[in-house]
Amino acid sequence: MTTPTTPRQLADRFVHDLAALDPSVATGLGLNPHDDRVPDLSPAGYQAKADLAAAVLSDLDSLEQSSTHGSWDALEARCATLLRDRLGVQLEAHSAGEHLREVRNIFGPPQAVRQLFSMMPAKTVEDWAVIARRMAQIPQAYRGWTETLTEGTAQQLFAAPLQIETLIDQLTEWADTQWWHAFVSAGPPSLQGELTAAAETATAGTIELRDYLQETYLPAAQGTPNAVGAARYRLNARRWMGADLDLEEAYAWGWSEFQRINAEMQEVAELILPGASPVETMRHLDEHGEIVEGVEAVRERLQQMMDRAIQDLDGTHFEIAEPIREVEAMIAPAGSAAAPYYSRPSIDFSRPGRTWLPTMGRTSFPMYDLVSTWYHEGVPGHHLQLAQWVYVAPQLSIYQTSLGSSSGATEGWALYAERLMDELGYLDTEARMGYLDCQIMRAIRVVIDIGMHLELPIPDDSPIAPGQTWSSELANQFFAAHSGRPQDFIDSEIIRYLGWPGQAISYKLGERAWLDGRAAARAAHEERGEVFDLKEWHMAALSLGALGLDDLTRELSAL
Repeated sequence: MTTPTTPRQLADRFVHDLAALDPSVATGLGLNPHDDRVPDLSPAGYQAKADLAAAVLSDLDSLEQSSTHGSWDALEARCATLLRDRLGVQLEAHSAGEHLREVRNIFGPPQAVRQLFSMMPAKTVEDWAVIARRMAQIPQAYRGWTETLTEGTAQQLFAAPLQIETLIDQLTEWADTQWWHAFVSAGPPSLQGELTAAAETATAGTIELRDYLQETYLPAAQGTPNAVGAARYRLNARRWMGADLDLEEAYAWGWSEFQRINAEMQEVAELILPGASPVETMRHLDEHGEIVEGVEAVRERLQQMMDRAIQDLDGTHFEIAEPIREVEAMIAPAGSAAAPYYSRPSIDFSRPGRTWLPTMGRTSFPMYDLVSTWYHEGVPGHHLQLAQWVYVAPQLSIYQTSLGSSSGATEGWALYAERLMDELGYLDTEARMGYLDCQIMRAIRVVIDIGMHLELPIPDDSPIAPGQTWSSELANQFFAAHSGRPQDFIDSEIIRYLGWPGQAISYKLGERAWLDGRAAARAAHEERGEVFDLKEWHMAALSLGALGLDDLTRELSAL
């Protein structure tokens, strides 16, 4: 690749260099379909990525000092700002040793390694041969990670026991359910010998990691608190949101949003089951609302929802390019966390965007709480934004449309998408109850995520434990009292927040940024005597690429 002369060229070179270091990046983006490497999760692997980030920032300094700086347009300047923000906070987190204790129940290193296989091509014999070679290296990846956790132990940097115990349970489930064997069973008969041997090796590596966590790491980590404190929380919030937050303001705003949504839920509950509380109403809908029976049946239903949304919204509120029109509803593999999620398409769209539903062993699915969730995960939520980014990557950069993203902008859009479908009348009364349940969950996330990690007092007007200090037990109790989600989901969520500080607040605070940006853009058009075209605004907004939350509202307001 030629020497970069602009931030966008530098950003794209960084993506390719990082893909050469980290095969999870290559596979995620579809840059090297036959890459059979596993990620280097050792301290040396993390250091190599930190060194690359530092070198890119140094090169960016040189570019900004060059004579071409004055000719940069707004797009180049936006890319430079993004690189500085994202790589800068990554280096801060590395220096603070965050990677040495990154144990959680979702999107942690062991889960990311397993997720690689769901993103790999699996159509030809050659594809499956690559899968077999990569799967046979699972012990290598997991041993590298144990080296990293051991380095954390030496520095007295530990994950909390709750996170470790949860991961031990997940790894046990992967081994007991023979997940690796089940995955390769779909491979061609001619390779079953190699695939079965690779699955055996991967299972052994999974058990080896589980035993290390159980016998060595967990005893050493005893006494590590769940709460990370204000300093670590601020750093991690910047990692996931691209924002330097006023945590007191965010906490107070989250509480006011909880109260507002709770009042609206009570009004909707009265329409469905007069005299009942919102939670009682949702328990009623669990048994007497619309229910889809069967795992494959619910997958088909979610697929139909996304297909219909694409058909209805294209040309009215969005312009949906042909490659974006394909999105697949999938069932998440066993041993996943409880929350649904989305995986992006490859950069050439050879692998489509996919939504994933964890069943948690269920075969019966009430629909009231899935409708708005699939508008969030699929269309017009994550898929429409992140697939549009892939579509406009040639005009921006691969970095701005993939690795540079932060949760505030993406989760904020997805929550905005739920609200948009409510505004457009797509939610009947039952689905509105589910939508409001999703909204109140995100408001509760702001309150209890900040509250637990900073050990704040519970507001005096709380119906539960006013004035007491937030703990995981009180947060669980509060969540359960105001949510229609099943208890196993709530348990999983509390563990998630404690292991991923600062990420859970990105949904509601991100939505606020999107709504503020839309309102400001509308007001600016009206002040100029112009008609505000929502479809035009949506497409311009979705074509900006990644932005930190601190920059998002300003950019949206100017569209």
